[in-house]
Amino acid sequence: MNQRNARVAVVQAAPILFDKQSAFQKIASCAKEAQAKGAQLLLFPEVFVSGYPRGLSFGARVGSRTTEGREDWARYCDSAIMIPGTDTDLLGEIAREAGLYLIVGVVERDQAFSRSTLYNSIVYFGPDGQLLGKHRKLMPTGSERLLWGQGDGSSLTVIDTPFGRIGGLICWENYMPLARTAMYAKGIDILVTPTADARDTWQATLKHIACEGRCYVLSSNQYVTKAMYPQDLNGYAELEQDADPLCRGGSAIVGPLGDYVAEPVYGEETILYADLDMSLVTASRFDFDVVGHYNRPDIFQLHVNEASQSIVTFG
Repeated sequence: MNQRNARVAVVQAAPILFDKQSAFQKIASCAKEAQAKGAQLLLFPEVFVSGYPRGLSFGARVGSRTTEGREDWARYCDSAIMIPGTDTDLLGEIAREAGLYLIVGVVERDQAFSRSTLYNSIVYFGPDGQLLGKHRKLMPTGSERLLWGQGDGSSLTVIDTPFGRIGGLICWENYMPLARTAMYAKGIDILVTPTADARDTWQATLKHIACEGRCYVLSSNQYVTKAMYPQDLNGYAELEQDADPLCRGGSAIVGPLGDYVAEPVYGEETILYADLDMSLVTASRFDFDVVGHYNRPDIFQLHVNEASQSIVTFG
């Protein structure tokens, strides 16, 4: 770790749902603002490109689907991105122009086979614009499993930066103790947690993980109103009974002893900023290092399969 301090920025916002260009415009605008305020790292929420379809059923009930729901899903699929591809080239250019590490939650469209499976992913870009890696959500939560496939261990990505090692788990992946342990064992100093969870209990989770992993935790959630949904969606009427805003936010930054560095913000679109003293990560591990002096490998061991999984292999 060469650099003692890092200035980070966490975005709480949302694009027009299923509108990729809206997402890119907002990413570019936020990156420009973050650059002006000296940020070295900029984090966006879960599936920021092209939105988290909160409140939509896509016409799916147990034992049946609808034509209208399939049409809405196809529209969602068309707003997804391929990694790598022309869209990641654009995101890389935004990172390069702002000169910062850019981390964005995206809906990824698989490039292999049918090109019709979607994944909930994180993409990482360096300040030189290079695509540094991605992570696919290992287990979509609840009804999300109708939308996104399961990632595998090949994308448990951790990247080196001048101010420490950065890795991410998406939303409720962070409730998976073994997934957290794998990330700790990769030596993360900053854990990013793009999310769609605005519950009070999420804040307890962030504090626990920061204290458990003795790392900084950056959580980025969307602030979403009904006005951000295209009214020509087949399922738009499903939102009638939902409160507005649909998601209140709650983005926050927590330090390695479980204290807020930037307290959660609700009810508005904003960017949170914080100056992280990276020496505190090492100092915090004096009395507790979950994968070091405080573990018992003679009793507990974890095997992680990092092989890429595929149904077909061509010789």
